[in-house]
Amino acid sequence: MRVTSLGFQTDLALRVLEGAEITDRGDYLVVRSPDNPTFWWGNFLLLASWPEPGTGDGWLARFATEFPQAGHLTLGVDAGHEPAQVPPEFPAAGLEFERATVLTCAAVQPPPHQNTEAEIRRLESDDDWEQSRDLGIRCHGYGGPYLERRAGARRRLTQADRAAWFGAFTGGRLLAQLGVCDAGGGLARYQDVETDPAARRQGLAGTLVWCAGRYAAGAFGAGTLVIVADPAEGAIRVYRACGFADAQDQFSFERGTAG
Repeated sequence: MRVTSLGFQTDLALRVLEGAEITDRGDYLVVRSPDNPTFWWGNFLLLASWPEPGTGDGWLARFATEFPQAGHLTLGVDAGHEPAQVPPEFPAAGLEFERATVLTCAAVQPPPHQNTEAEIRRLESDDDWEQSRDLGIRCHGYGGPYLERRAGARRRLTQADRAAWFGAFTGGRLLAQLGVCDAGGGLARYQDVETDPAARRQGLAGTLVWCAGRYAAGAFGAGTLVIVADPAEGAIRVYRACGFADAQDQFSFERGTAG
């Protein structure tokens, strides 16, 4: 199966770097992350096209067969446009339809509100990575094995020189962070842009996007930077202000673990 979506192309590249297994079933891919089974988008099916009418239950059954122990249900669709109708079996099963925007940039620009007070640098020390995990907990509002495993995967990628995580520090405290990863083929993908809820609207995210993009161009030889954002969230304006432009839509369905 040939994946055409830049969002899913780079998603898959990063999951493989993190240790995921990808199985090609012809009309869909199975993406499996044995080290992090509760990571929704590390354990999902990627459909080659929109399901035909009346086949929704079949796709739900395929997911259950591939992931019999999963508490979540996640399906991506490698399509360039939204369907006239979402398969009715999906919302009936509690799946939410998600449309994200894939943005690209060849040369990142400094943000209009650059933060010049925070220390912007790569995460390196044990303390840096502990703060990275703790910042994720503050941003998500919960902790647990999922975030611990994600933090470990981030650090392994940086140690293998396939990614870099950048942080914005004030007084030694990490207030914002993001990753940029080498997705191969001249592509670099941003990951997990997070800002402490108490430190927003200070230009930290835009400054990190700019610094990480310049790093990726040099260290990875990236000619195209890729970032995926919720079109309804304010963060997308930050990315556009740094030179990113809308390129594609990315479509998915998800149902989280109960409770």
